[in-house]
Amino acid sequence: MILLSIGHLTLPIDDPLLKFLLELIIILGAPLLLNKIKVPHLLGLIIAGALVGPNGFHLLSRDSSVVVTGTTGLLYIMFLAGLEIDMGDFKKNKWKSLLFSAFTFIIPFGLGIIGGYYILGFNMLTTVLFSSLFSSQTLIVYPYISKMGITKNIAVNITLGGTMVTDVLSLLVLAVVVGMTQGDVGAGFWAQLSISMVAFVLVVLLVFPIIARWFFKRVEDKISQYIFVLVMIYLAALLAEVAGVEAIIGAFFAGLALNQLIPRTSTLMNRVEFVGNAIFIPFFLISVGMLIDFKVFFRGWETLGVAAVMMIASIGGKYLAAMATRRTLRLTRDEGILIFGMSTASAAATLASVMVGYNIILSETATGEPVRLLNEHVLNGSILLILVSCTISSFVSLSSARRIAEADNEDTVSGNSREQDHILLAVNHGETVEKLVNLGLLIRGKSAGNRLFAISVIDDDKNESAIKNSEKILHEAVETAAAADVELVPLTRYDPDVVSGIGNVIKEQKITDVVFVLQDEKGFSPSFVYNLHNGYLHNDHVNVLIYHAAQPVSTIKRYAVLIPARAEMEPGFFHALLRVWNIGRNSGAKMVFYVSAETRKILERILSKASLEAEIRELQHWREAEGIASGVKEDEAFVALMARQGSPSYTREMRRLPDFLNGRLKDRTYLLIFPFADDEGLVEKRSVSNHRDFMEIGNVIGRVFK
Repeated sequence: MILLSIGHLTLPIDDPLLKFLLELIIILGAPLLLNKIKVPHLLGLIIAGALVGPNGFHLLSRDSSVVVTGTTGLLYIMFLAGLEIDMGDFKKNKWKSLLFSAFTFIIPFGLGIIGGYYILGFNMLTTVLFSSLFSSQTLIVYPYISKMGITKNIAVNITLGGTMVTDVLSLLVLAVVVGMTQGDVGAGFWAQLSISMVAFVLVVLLVFPIIARWFFKRVEDKISQYIFVLVMIYLAALLAEVAGVEAIIGAFFAGLALNQLIPRTSTLMNRVEFVGNAIFIPFFLISVGMLIDFKVFFRGWETLGVAAVMMIASIGGKYLAAMATRRTLRLTRDEGILIFGMSTASAAATLASVMVGYNIILSETATGEPVRLLNEHVLNGSILLILVSCTISSFVSLSSARRIAEADNEDTVSGNSREQDHILLAVNHGETVEKLVNLGLLIRGKSAGNRLFAISVIDDDKNESAIKNSEKILHEAVETAAAADVELVPLTRYDPDVVSGIGNVIKEQKITDVVFVLQDEKGFSPSFVYNLHNGYLHNDHVNVLIYHAAQPVSTIKRYAVLIPARAEMEPGFFHALLRVWNIGRNSGAKMVFYVSAETRKILERILSKASLEAEIRELQHWREAEGIASGVKEDEAFVALMARQGSPSYTREMRRLPDFLNGRLKDRTYLLIFPFADDEGLVEKRSVSNHRDFMEIGNVIGRVFK
């Protein structure tokens, strides 16, 4: 039907199929074309939106469909910023974020006051709202910064925190100015605004995690989980509007609320990022482009003059704020430039404030023309500001981020750690496959050389039922890992002796870690304990991990980590500790370490180099382990670094721990890690009691954990 009527096509295009096809072609073609000429494709999407929009060739109108998908994309950007922020880094750098937010709000605001009141001659009420436009910022480049793997950099972290504060402040200024134009700013107004804001924050940050944890425990369907995330985003956005602030603040707080419930390496996180970066965020960029009117350049000097003042106040103010932050916090040059690049884009809050101010009519002229709070010159100037600021933000942010990423790669050395980690998952039962793969994704590092393997051992190559079941289990493991964008290598082994079969694969694939999962109803069965002590632990060159999953790993909010005295003397201590560290980093859960006095000193030094939301408590005697394990509550997990018989940290009490866990913690999640006992020279054996040697190891570990 479309082909038959194509000759009668009218503009703008109103056929939904043609509209969506054109938008998808733009989303597909912009990156492919602009990557060849080194132009950030997010800028290409904005320019493409301007060309096809109402102020360009008018191929598409900015109708409700564009607005809805664009709004979702904007909410998505803010949600991802809150979701991916490292809470350990955020808490550690909260005062730095507040310092940056003070600079990036006050300096542009002050320049806006000077430009609006003294240069453009606005009244004070208009000047205040005009100045607030320059204090807000939109993290338009954040999805692309995230892809470069530098989200834990201090510049990114304090910019995220500062954006939250500045956007809230600028939107509060908008709420107050609107209230003053309506003449209802009094004690009642301030009380209502304060109470609604506090109620909004408490509901989102306290109630949302409870609802989400309950949902993720009971609903395993991945599609339902993703739809639930979208519901949380829009619900938080709606609650923010009810509280009197813009929806983008609600989306950011929704990200903070779900931060520890969507692990960074999980299938759900991969789907959240994929859909946002593929559909919603590009639609938002196109919708922003549709607002740009190139004819503004030719409409007279007054609009250009207002636009010049706006760009100096906004872009110049953001630059001064970034440089002040850099000098105060003694950051590198590239980090200071990255802060400027990320914070200089004006789109979301700026656009919201301008549209509200433009629609407020204060009075009428003698000829009946409306006198607006913000006139059409400010409206047109803001469109130019969006175009220019987003252009600068794209080029500056991506270039500085690329240099930082390259420097980080040069600084991250393998040193005394193993060059590659090959993790082997022993899968035998279909109901435990997803749990085992999810743990493997958590403990796995991000290095390209790190690989995941899954093995299924068949004791009879003529048993068709066993062969089909093995194929089904391995296929499920591959699919689960693929959903998180991770390649898993399936291995089928025919061997009458399971221990021997796994042992041979360990040698053939140079496995560094082998992970077993316990069935809920069996736990530590006598046969497994026998195979463990007489088979698996004889592989001295690998870490052995034993996992019992009582609930989804994403719903764990606290880990109690037990490390025996003298564990640091084990050859595999740091390698095993890295596994625990990855769990904390990738899940966002709090880690509480119970250690001896000597081990505490080591952990404190490592924590000073690698940020993690952690607490260290001194352990007086290993017998306290049973009390610590018994104190593990629902939504918590227990982790213990074990020791092999004859090792420095081995005690008789350790042999009793598996039996204790099998009885007392059968309804709790726990993980036992047996560090390797011999490293075949891959890691130089040394006593960490020698402080000079330890500092070298500690520095390497700090860079690896970075």
